[in-house]
Amino acid sequence: MAGAAVTLLVPVLRGAAPTPLALPPLPYAPDALEPHLSARTLDFHYNRHHQGYLDNLNRLVAGTPLAAQSLEAIIAAVAGKPEQQGLFNNAAQVWNHSFFWNCMKPNGGGKPVGRLLARIEKDFKSYDAFRAAFEEAALTQFGSGWAWLVQDGETLRIVKTANADTPLTRGQIPLLTCDVWEHAYYLDYQNRRKAFVQVFLDHLVNWDFVAGRVHGGS
Repeated sequence: MAGAAVTLLVPVLRGAAPTPLALPPLPYAPDALEPHLSARTLDFHYNRHHQGYLDNLNRLVAGTPLAAQSLEAIIAAVAGKPEQQGLFNNAAQVWNHSFFWNCMKPNGGGKPVGRLLARIEKDFKSYDAFRAAFEEAALTQFGSGWAWLVQDGETLRIVKTANADTPLTRGQIPLLTCDVWEHAYYLDYQNRRKAFVQVFLDHLVNWDFVAGRVHGGS
């Protein structure tokens, strides 16, 4: 299952990776998520933090066999190897952020519909129960990290990961993530993580993207 999960890529990440790796473009204009997430926040987050992880990654793989590998192959190759922790951190953060951008859209959020809602109600009993569990994961992730909705086999689950960790290394299919590193929201929300997570769920989630990643079931 782990290998299968790694191959389930965000569309902008499919195919052989360029050398050096390049950031995928944002799927919307920098100001498209306002007033919920400012262009200033996206500028810092995408052009500085995300780009910084990518610059570090390209530097670390330069001149090695990994330089010719896809981003997902790099993550799989170095996951769980303490001597490669720095490389893993930067590669996983590039992937996590590229995925995160696709999890949002203008005029998003609210309650999903159709088959996705049915799957959520099946595995969490109700959308409200899903939402409460997702908020709890986001708010109880101590320090930096991510809250995720994943598919684990045939079941949808909520997990949280610290720092750069990603469900790709756990044999789970990422469906949705919320970045709870402070740089994701501090310019707009300061230390009010709860307010950011609620806005994310109410106004930003791209449920069409999430629904397109769910496999099997009814």
